[in-house]
Amino acid sequence: MNDLAPPSISRRRAALIAVVGLTVAGALVGALWAWLAPPIHGVVALTRDGDRIRAYLGNEADHFFVAAFLMVGMLGVLAVVAGVLLWQWRAHRGPVIVVALTLGCAAGAAAAAGVGAVLVRWRYGVIDVAAAPVSPENRVHYVTEAPPVFFGHSPLQVAATILLPAATAALVYALIAVSTARDDLGAWPPVEQATLAPPVTADGVPPPGP
Repeated sequence: MNDLAPPSISRRRAALIAVVGLTVAGALVGALWAWLAPPIHGVVALTRDGDRIRAYLGNEADHFFVAAFLMVGMLGVLAVVAGVLLWQWRAHRGPVIVVALTLGCAAGAAAAAGVGAVLVRWRYGVIDVAAAPVSPENRVHYVTEAPPVFFGHSPLQVAATILLPAATAALVYALIAVSTARDDLGAWPPVEQATLAPPVTADGVPPPGP
């Protein structure tokens, strides 16, 4: 028997709270990422032919991958935690919350990417190769480049970063749901579980056990 009390808020409002909460959480993840993501150190150099070139110091170019992977990893953690936490909202378990969880994680990923990109751009600025102070007397100028939010700028790479946390959260929620014995997931309103009566003989007496 499901002894759950009726929820104090509607399912639609619960879904809205989930989406807004995950969007705000995503913005906070973006701010944390901007603080943790490693910048890329390089140089703008003047060649003997008078051309300006940009190069990276040592293995600093690896930070293009590290920074983007850090964003994906942090959003993955947010997705797993969100899936588990929303499952604890027992009264509203079901498809509506799954949709809200998916949309919220996608919105949170977009917010994280937007906030992170703005903050690192504000912190490190933009490198203008043409305006770099290099001359025949001073041919090398050291620069620091902002870390990237995405692995690349193609629509597919951007979409993958945005949608991966949503898919992860939905998968976590689904795995918990399939492990639940009740068809109604223990949510409100409760659904009476069907029980199978023991077989009986023609005279109404249950047959003897084995």
